Amino acid sequence: MLYYLTQLWLERTAGTELGDLISGLRVFRYITFRAAGAAITALLLSLLLGPAIIAWLRRMNFGEHYTSRAEAHGVSGAPGHAKRGTPTMGGVLVVLVIELTVLLWTQINYLVALALLPLFGLALLGFFDDYTKVTRQTSDGVRSKVKLSVQLALSLFIAVYLYSLPDTRYLMTEIMVPFVKAPVLTGAASLGIGLTILTIVGSSNAVNLTDGLDGLAIGCTLIVAAVFAILTYVAGHVKIATYLQVPYVPGSGELTVVCAAIFGASLGFLWFNAYPAEVFMGDTGSLALGGVLGIIAVLIHQPFVLFIAGGVFVLEALSVMLQVGGYKLTRRLYGQGRRLLLMAPLHHHFQKRGWAESKVTTRFYILGVLFGVAALATLKLR
Repeated sequence: MLYYLTQLWLERTAGTELGDLISGLRVFRYITFRAAGAAITALLLSLLLGPAIIAWLRRMNFGEHYTSRAEAHGVSGAPGHAKRGTPTMGGVLVVLVIELTVLLWTQINYLVALALLPLFGLALLGFFDDYTKVTRQTSDGVRSKVKLSVQLALSLFIAVYLYSLPDTRYLMTEIMVPFVKAPVLTGAASLGIGLTILTIVGSSNAVNLTDGLDGLAIGCTLIVAAVFAILTYVAGHVKIATYLQVPYVPGSGELTVVCAAIFGASLGFLWFNAYPAEVFMGDTGSLALGGVLGIIAVLIHQPFVLFIAGGVFVLEALSVMLQVGGYKLTRRLYGQGRRLLLMAPLHHHFQKRGWAESKVTTRFYILGVLFGVAALATLKLR
């Protein structure tokens, strides 16, 4: 909105004395300026609206009064009585701030609209799941099959929509992998659509699985958002993309503003979610943030880079898959299931080993930064 207002003002005052005075408004044409503005705006909005939304969640009694799975398994530092009653659904704050900031600072195009679609849709799904948990006071919310069906339908819609447009069909038919200049496969529509669905659904659920400790998921999210702010800027700048030999996607530069908004909103939410948390993000935030990161990776033709940048999320998801799969396999082979980890997801394994919650979170942040650097290295190592 600010972009259109400032440019309209400049256009109508062109050639006048007032036009000379407000000529500095041309800075709104620059993506870097608007991205910086979006990050600061999202941070300030989060800090400003946070206390009011947390108070509202408390008044609505949207808190976790039930026994969490981690607490039930005897994890040291699990929510337990000390955190009993802490408001959940804090993702409402994150999603609201991102939506407002993006509308305020972006030059809206169809790529921005496609990024906001999973953010809003998955936030609704997560909100319903959180609402079911708090009203029933149980750790079981919406059935996993229902959640997965909604995620699949949303990601399939996005994949088919991108394939249906001549300008974006190559995003589905060409397969790009990190450290390689040219597509490794062309004309692979089925594989491309499948990869898109896997990226969006996988990212959404991986962030959700990571959201088990104070500040863990949101801190790792802001690291990935910072990485993709750089990647989207490169993808949307024809000269830089050509120089670095990465896919150029017209219009994707505006996704830099979206990533900056995610970064600022996440940083602001971390203020309230840091240990000991005043509010939990819940599925409302984790499903939405994971989904939007997935679609952004698809829109700049770099889904595999997300698997590197979001390495912490990948490890968390793999730990659950290996734990469940290994248990079922050993039960079939030996008649008794065996666990590979003390508990899954991975952060609970380290808690069971005696690590303090804050230590697990900090060390996962360090891993997140290392994965982010590795993802940025793909821009040059080709």
